[in-house]
Amino acid sequence: MESYELARACAKALSDKKAEDIVILRVDEQTVVCSYFVIASGKSSTQVRSLGDHVEEQMKKNYDLYPVRTEGLREGRWGVIDYGDVVVHVFNEESRLFYYLERLWDSGKNLERYEE
Repeated sequence: MESYELARACAKALSDKKAEDIVILRVDEQTVVCSYFVIASGKSSTQVRSLGDHVEEQMKKNYDLYPVRTEGLREGRWGVIDYGDVVVHVFNEESRLFYYLERLWDSGKNLERYEE
C-alpha cells in the first residue's frame, strides 16, 4: 500500500468515528521520519481513545497493518499511532490548539483537509 493511500485510509477510519478537522499533511520534504501526518480531533478523552482504537482496528482488519508503536492514547489528550511512513495524531481540542502541528509543518502546499 502506498503511503498516501494509507494516510487516506487512516483519515477515513477517523471520519467513520466522527473525528473533527481531519487533515493530511505531506511532510516528506521537511523530515526523514515519515511522509505523512494525519491529524484529527476528538471532543472528549473517551472519543480520542475511541478514534485511536478504531484506526488500529481498521488497519488490522482491512490491510493487515499493525502500528510500529502507539503512544498516549490511554490518557485521551494526544495519541500517536506510528505506521512508519504515516503517523496519525489524535488530539483533544485543547491539546490540538496548544501544539498546532499544522502551523509547524504546513508549507502552504502540503496540507489537505480530508472530506469524504
